[in-house]
Amino acid sequence: MVSELAQYNIHEAKTQLSRIIDRVEHGEIVVISRAGHPVAKVVPLADVGRRTGRGSLAGRISYTDDWDSPETNAEIAADFGMQP
Repeated sequence: MVSELAQYNIHEAKTQLSRIIDRVEHGEIVVISRAGHPVAKVVPLADVGRRTGRGSLAGRISYTDDWDSPETNAEIAADFGMQP
């Protein structure tokens, strides 16, 4: 069963913004209309992985042996137009 999308006209959306955001935070999709014609869709953002602090990527990243060598640093500086 497909549920009907919540729909607000622009005036309602202005006055009910907090309610709309709450609905979207709970996974709903909300359509904003002007003169009865849909013009925008408010959708939840994809869950973004949040780093919780130092070391949160431990075991997930690998470095090459030369990641901080003078040669690598010179290449990076050259890529950005800087003098090494």
